[in-house]
Amino acid sequence: MKIYTKTGDRGDTSLIGGRRVSKADIQIDAYGTVDELIAFIGYLRDNIKDTYTANFLLNIQDKLMIIAALLSRDANNSNILLPELKESDIKNLETEIDSIEKIIPPLTSFILPGGHPTISLCHVVRTICRRAERVVIALASNLHVEELVIQYLNRLSDYLFVLSRKLAREMNIKEIEWHPDL
Repeated sequence: MKIYTKTGDRGDTSLIGGRRVSKADIQIDAYGTVDELIAFIGYLRDNIKDTYTANFLLNIQDKLMIIAALLSRDANNSNILLPELKESDIKNLETEIDSIEKIIPPLTSFILPGGHPTISLCHVVRTICRRAERVVIALASNLHVEELVIQYLNRLSDYLFVLSRKLAREMNIKEIEWHPDL
């Protein structure tokens, strides 16, 4: 099978189920942004030395692949069998967030990204996650999106934020607090 099919040369693509839509369709934007998030989490994972955290990020990539599949399904074809996101997937993120919050100092101000390339990358991934969440919410105003998808993306951005703070702590990098000039 060749990687190129030429079927999208006119600016359209197929959803899972076969219906063709414009590549500019919000549904394509939603799962495309999740795909970008998956790639950047891989990049972040490649920069993490801690095996536990790297494996946790690999699990997140797996869950995001499920989300991408769910978002790319043709809503008019409900007979398509796809893997499911579970409440336990969100609970796993919450458990990890709670665990990290026990070892980082309480937040007293906004944090400016920086201090180390891996910490900055973690913040970039967090902002891509927030963008994915916004696009998925916009999609949900026109098309059914499983509630767990939005919840997972919301919790994932929280996880990425506390992960950036954990990395700063582990690397002994001083967090850059933002204090506005008022």
